[in-house]
Amino acid sequence: MINLLTPAHWKDYELIDCGDFEKLERFGNLILIRPEPQAVWSKALNQSEWQKLHHIRFKGRSATAGDWVKKSPQVPDRWHIEYKNDDVVIKFRLGLTSFKHVGIFPEQAVNWDYISGNIKKFTTPNPKVLNLFAYTGGASLIARAAGADTTHVDSIKQVVTWANENQELSGIKDIRWMVEDALKFVKREVKRGKTYNGIILDPPAYGNGPNGEKWKLEDNINEMMTDVISLLDPEEHFLILNTYSLGFSSVIIENLIKSAFPKVENLEIGELYLQATAGPKLPLGVFGKFFKNKAS
Repeated sequence: MINLLTPAHWKDYELIDCGDFEKLERFGNLILIRPEPQAVWSKALNQSEWQKLHHIRFKGRSATAGDWVKKSPQVPDRWHIEYKNDDVVIKFRLGLTSFKHVGIFPEQAVNWDYISGNIKKFTTPNPKVLNLFAYTGGASLIARAAGADTTHVDSIKQVVTWANENQELSGIKDIRWMVEDALKFVKREVKRGKTYNGIILDPPAYGNGPNGEKWKLEDNINEMMTDVISLLDPEEHFLILNTYSLGFSSVIIENLIKSAFPKVENLEIGELYLQATAGPKLPLGVFGKFFKNKAS
């Protein structure tokens, strides 16, 4: 069974429309137009509506960089939004980066709900959670706010600093920050005999560690999965594997997880999407996740 899941608790985010390789989104009070390679269909709203609604538009100069064009100089470069589900509240500092991102992937709220829900069900005192390829820390914030001892691993110092800003903004303390290559970190934890109750992986298609280590999803993910499975607490755990790669399907994710963990329980696979107010669904990655708790 392949599930299609979209966030249910967003107030400060809205996908208004998408199409013609663009998306029109509201983050708090600001509406942005950004490129979206998945949106190969036509826009639901006409171009004049897009022009009227937006405050900022990203114009690419190359495949990896571009410029933000503001309608008004009063539009800020940085602003804050909040995410709240049934368990926790967290806050983010957003910003206009040179590579079209603003510091958050809104579809990941589906996974955040899974994280906080599972932590709340654990009977293990002070459960430990490991967030790999952790970016600006949405999953880390959720895990810590839900009561987990949380370790955040990312190879880019600037985004770990950004994640720490989000921690302070959210009124959370004591996330463990690691600027490190994720695969190297995992292998060291395996050697140390460490275990975690929750592990989150959201790897890029391509990436580099702080010392030039190379990451390529299809080449390294099987090795990574084998290692992280050995870090899971055998009695009580959850794991989320999320990928955004045009070549990956949820069936690949299912095979990866079952190959690394033949005794997996409560496995769920599927696709994340954002539902546009104007009608279209925007697919944004595939996932596999599973849990085991003492109550089940």
